Amino acid sequence: MSLLITLKDAQKDAMRAKDKQRLNPIRMVLAAIKQREIDEQITLDDAGITSVIVKLVKQRRDSYTQYKDRKSTRLNSSHQYYL
Repeated sequence: MSLLITLKDAQKDAMRAKDKQRLNPIRMVLAAIKQREIDEQITLDDAGITSVIVKLVKQRRDSYTQYKDRKSTRLNSSHQYYL
């Protein structure tokens, strides 16, 4: 099963369960994948999807450390959850 199908199934499960904390990161990943496919006019395979996910995780980690260094508690917890 491809990663895209797995992510879409996870999105459906989260929607059925009305689990917003799980649904939001899945939607962000799917949106980033779709954006890259549109920008580059290609269909991403599993390796391309993995690279998108790695990039998003790196961005979240960087944001988390910046908020942590500034001791911002408001956004700190949301970035920590997404990781």
